[in-house]
Amino acid sequence: MNTAAQYLKSIYVIQEQDNSPAATGRVAEMLDVSPASANEMIGKLEDRGLAEHEKYKGVSLTDEGIVEARDALQTYCIIERFLHNVLEVDEFRAEAQALEPVIDGTVAERLDTIIDRKPACPDCFDPDLDACGCLDVEPLEEPAAD
Repeated sequence: MNTAAQYLKSIYVIQEQDNSPAATGRVAEMLDVSPASANEMIGKLEDRGLAEHEKYKGVSLTDEGIVEARDALQTYCIIERFLHNVLEVDEFRAEAQALEPVIDGTVAERLDTIIDRKPACPDCFDPDLDACGCLDVEPLEEPAAD
C-alpha cells in the first residue's frame, strides 16, 4: 500500500524531471498502482491542500506539498543509505520502499546521525537510479521486452 508521502515524493520527482505538472498516469506507473487508485489519492492530497489537480494537465504540488514531498524524499534517501552503506543490504531499494511507510521522523533523524547525510539531500535523489545520488550504485535494469 502506498502512503500519501510516497505519492507526494513521486509527484515531486516527476515535476522536477519534466518541469511541469505530473501526469496522473505517470504517477500511477511509478507507484505501480492503477490510474483510479492514483486519482483517488491525488484527490485526498488536494483535499489536504498539498496538491492541485487539473484534468488533462496533471497534478502539481502546493508549497506545503513540496515541503512534505522533500521531507519524504529525504527520509527515503536516509533509509536507502542506511540499508546500503551500514547494513550492506543488496536489495536496499525494495527494503527502503517497504520500510518507508513505517519510519517516522524520529527514527529517520536517528538513522541520519549514523549515515553522515550530505548537505545536498534531498536534491541528491536520482530517479534513474531510484536511489540517493550519493550512493555508488548501478542504474536499475529495464525489464526485457517480450
